[in-house]
Amino acid sequence: MRLYPSVGLQVADILLPRPRIDLRKWAVIACDQFTSEPEYWNQVREIVGNSPSTYNLILPEVLLGTVEEQERIQSTQRAMQDYLDQQILMIHEGLIYVEREIGGRTRHGLMLALDLEKYDFSKGSQSMIRATEGTILDRLPPRIRIREGAPVELPHILVLIDDPDRTVIEPIRSAAQELPKLYDFELMLGSGHLRGYFVNNPALEKGAIHALEQLASPERFHAHYGVPSDKGVLLYAVGDGNHSLATAKSIWEKMKPSVGMNHPARYALIELENVHDEGLEFKPIHRVIFNVRENVYDAMIAALGNIRIQPCSSAFEMIGVVERQAGAEQAIGIITREGCKVVWVEKPTSNLPVGTLQSFLDPWLKQGGAEKIDYVHGSEAVTSLGSQSGNMGFYLPPMPKNDLFKTVILDGALPRKTFSMGEAEEKRFYMEARRIA
Repeated sequence: MRLYPSVGLQVADILLPRPRIDLRKWAVIACDQFTSEPEYWNQVREIVGNSPSTYNLILPEVLLGTVEEQERIQSTQRAMQDYLDQQILMIHEGLIYVEREIGGRTRHGLMLALDLEKYDFSKGSQSMIRATEGTILDRLPPRIRIREGAPVELPHILVLIDDPDRTVIEPIRSAAQELPKLYDFELMLGSGHLRGYFVNNPALEKGAIHALEQLASPERFHAHYGVPSDKGVLLYAVGDGNHSLATAKSIWEKMKPSVGMNHPARYALIELENVHDEGLEFKPIHRVIFNVRENVYDAMIAALGNIRIQPCSSAFEMIGVVERQAGAEQAIGIITREGCKVVWVEKPTSNLPVGTLQSFLDPWLKQGGAEKIDYVHGSEAVTSLGSQSGNMGFYLPPMPKNDLFKTVILDGALPRKTFSMGEAEEKRFYMEARRIA
């Protein structure tokens, strides 16, 4: 492994399954997807069967709060050690260039490890690596129980850089056909195609590091964003996997007094992507509440002031209204068993509709207005779940991705679950791993 402290980066020893492993069964989607759709994970289990798979190394969050949760935590760590003992995994020391094709688009990334000493997820952070959304501390304990004592990590973390001139990843992309191909296969359940290339060219690695150093230059940073010199340089913004990286940070802070600063747990494996990548789309994350116990509209009026309700003939009409909104009022789509509506908030409490909605939902749910909430991807999921008896879905508009860095720099972390880098099936699949113990 090689360290580049100026940009908080480690070129890691990355573990990949040996050639004899069936990669379509090995790679599974991020654990925090399809949390209200256990049938998806049942299909994953059937596809995997008894084959080596990252499915055996993670805790799908659909299992949180079930009788399986504790046993699953223990079995994941046993499986990790078994896979190491059986030499199912082999080391590749270097960057890995990744291409993910789905829906006619291709995203491009680099696998590397980031220094958790350069990361702070607390409110108002000025660190080089920052969360883009608020961290929900009570979501960390299950992840901590899995990572503590685990010999390896498997990342679904996607970290963004703001590289409009395409100087970091894109030169490696241009040279990809000259690099050794590590994997090339179709992902399960219609989730597209995944390819990986070993970046064994020292000049390409050196070029990427130099480009990151340029992006991290304080002079360039303050001029580019038009911010005063007291603003710390933001080089890496966590796009997906905020809570997984926060988990790694929390464990590192706990253990570093006893292990010293050169321990592998100081770093976390991630996939780096450029926010300007043409294959990257920001999608909204919608809300579904279950077992609604009170009149939501009356509660919204009490919390948000005047609202007006616009009936819609279909989900298609509702989506169009929400996505075309402009002006001071904010539109939030509503899906129930009785049909679809749009709620217009005349005096929103946040710059983004998601912030306005969340500022209402958090205290209302705490007071018992509904049994629970889930965060879902895609119009189909929110419409299907919201239209079930006793439920209600909230449809939200997307956030422009080019606004992300400046918004985080000026305003801090966004409301939690503001955006998603693609729909659920586009999320990162577990493929690479790294030893952390």
